[in-house]
Order: sequence, then structure tokens, then C-alpha cells
Amino acid sequence: MKSARKLFYTLLPLVAVVGALIVGAIILWLQEINIFEAYSSLVVGAFGNKNGLADTLVKAIPLLFVALGIVIAYRGGVINIGAEGQLIMGALVTTYFGVAFGEAASPWLVLPLLILIGTAVGFFWGAIPGLLKARLNVNEILTTIMLNQVAIQIAYFLLRGPMLDPEQAAAGTNVPQSARLPKVADLPRIQTLMQTLGFDKTAADLGLTGWRAELGGLFIDNTRLHTGLLIALLMAVVVYIFMWRTTIGYRIRAVGQNPSAARYAGINVQLYTVLALALSGAMAGMAGAIEVVGLHHRMFEPTAVSAGYGFSGIVAALFGKLHPAGAIPASILFGGLLVGGDKMQRAVQVPNVMITALLGLVVLFVVSSDLWARRQTEKLEKEEVSERQTAVSAPATTTQ
Repeated sequence: MKSARKLFYTLLPLVAVVGALIVGAIILWLQEINIFEAYSSLVVGAFGNKNGLADTLVKAIPLLFVALGIVIAYRGGVINIGAEGQLIMGALVTTYFGVAFGEAASPWLVLPLLILIGTAVGFFWGAIPGLLKARLNVNEILTTIMLNQVAIQIAYFLLRGPMLDPEQAAAGTNVPQSARLPKVADLPRIQTLMQTLGFDKTAADLGLTGWRAELGGLFIDNTRLHTGLLIALLMAVVVYIFMWRTTIGYRIRAVGQNPSAARYAGINVQLYTVLALALSGAMAGMAGAIEVVGLHHRMFEPTAVSAGYGFSGIVAALFGKLHPAGAIPASILFGGLLVGGDKMQRAVQVPNVMITALLGLVVLFVVSSDLWARRQTEKLEKEEVSERQTAVSAPATTTQ
């Protein structure tokens, strides 16, 4: 019985996604849109060819970084709604230093340094609500949401002033974007890495056809997929080792599970509350840095750079059962939904708000199912404890 219940709760997020798609299908049907054509374009657009797969994985990279940060925060007993702002600040400061370093910098030095800078900025931006929570017991949901807006306004101010692209200023267009990063600050693409390793042939050169050509071409042909994917996967392993195989990670999880018991055991609850939010921010800041050096190569409109990853990453983390291993496929799935949604919009001519509503349904169903599962688990645990206490306190029957 317990194993069946555990399997049900494990598969519940997938059931929630299917439920959201069914509701979305009803809405499409009411608008007289071909449901099969709409959903087939969504799937094919996200996973049907190498370019779709590449775009899906490119979207999955920041989602995975944010999801890993959410895993740390939730396991530490705090809720980080501020990944959007942390990502924006990481991208913004990374861009500033990247442009300042110029072409003279060594790529072996500048790339790790820029990623480290973005991570450090995210750490600092996440530590602010952590300190307010630990010292003044200020609700971290409110502070992280407000800091999102602070980050957006700081970015707009700098991009329209000190960081404005000189070419835009000279042309008089004043589009809020920075100058392009120097080429030495570009994160290599997967194809470039493969060529460096000696795999310099394309899928066509190797005679690959069909799905083999699409899957092989994802790595050896020219696509947008960059090596930030490898860094994200590496960080998933690092977060798992840190949270489940180190003393600090154990203390963060202990504080999140029961702060009173952790305090009684001698753990500094305030310190690890701040650390959980700061490390969560660090992951989002790293996502911003990777987005700049790996994909955009400049900073522009902040909400376009963050692209809602800070909120979608929360759902990916919940879908992945707040575990780094689960966050990987969850991020790929939600990356596919983002890419496929754009393809579906063009294929069946649905308005953009319909795509937003469909993704919103997925978010609503996944979050609601996770909340329901948690409440059911807590209820069952209380019932089991009550039954054990009743069994222990029941008087022993004796026969005369």
C-alpha cells in the first residue's frame, strides 16, 4: 500500500501536466482550433528536429539553474520567488565586467571570472531577503518579489544611461541595451567543443538520416546549443553532493525540516536560513551569467533576458520533486513547452495570450498537485503517529 502510494505521488506531477493539457484542449476546441494540429505542432516544434531540440535545451539551461536554486531554498525551509531579479542582476553585472575587460582578456581567464561574478551577485541579491528573514522575520516571499522589481528598474536605469550601447547612442535610437561582449567572452557552442575534440564532420558527412541525423546533428551540426548545458548538468551533480553528502547541506535540510529541532541540536538556524536563500540566488545569478556569455552576448530589456525563468524554474523544481536529479528532465520538459508553445502559436494562429494561458494551466496544476500531495502526506503521517500512540497507551488485556 505504501509503495503504491509513493508511486502515485511520484507520478502525480506528470498527471498534473496531462490534466492541464486536457483543459487546454477543451479551450482550443471551444475556439474551433484543431486540437491534434495544435498539440502535434507543439511536440514536433520542441522535439521533432535538431533545431527544435537545441532550442529546447537552450531554454532548459536557465530553468535548470533556477530549479537547482529553488531546491536549495525549499529544502532550507524558505521560498525564493526572487530568481527573476537574481538572474537579471547576475546578467547585468556580468555584462558590465565583460564589456569592461575588452578583447585583450584571455578567454581561459575571463569566462570563469565572468560566471563567478554573476554567481556572486546572485548570492548577494539572495542574501538580502535571507538576512531580513533571519534577523527581522520579514516574509521572504514579499521581499524577493519586491527585489525583482528593484532589479528590473536598476537594469533599465543602467541600460538607458551608463551601460547604453555607444552605437545606439550615436544613432539616436537609444534602445535599452549594452554593447556586445568581446568575442573572448563567448561561451563555446557544443559544435565548437566537438570540433576541438576532433569531431569535425557534420551529420550529412557521416551519412546519417532520419532521427539519427537530427539527434546526431544536435551535437555536431551548427545549432544554438552551447556548453552552458554541460555546466548546468555539472551543477546538478554539485548541488546533489552538497545537499545530501556534506555537513552544511545536512544542516540546511535539518533547518528546513524542523527549525526547532535543529536549534535544539545546536545548529545556527539564522545562518543556514540566510545561506539557503543566498545559495538559491547564486544559482539564479549563474543562470544570468550563462545566458549572457552563452546566448545573448549582451544585456538588453531585463524582462526579455529573464523570460519568466525565475517563475517557471519553481514549477520545474516542484515537478522534479525538489531533487537535482528530477530537476533535469523537468527543466527539459518545460523548456520544450516554451519552445513548442511558440511553434504552436505560429502553426494554428492562436493568440499569444492562449499560449500564456496554457503554460499558466501547467503551472497551476503542478503547484496545486504538489500542495495536495504534501497535505495528504502530512495527514497520513499524523494518522500513523496517532495509531502508534494509541497502540502503546492501550491497556493490555488479561484473561482471568
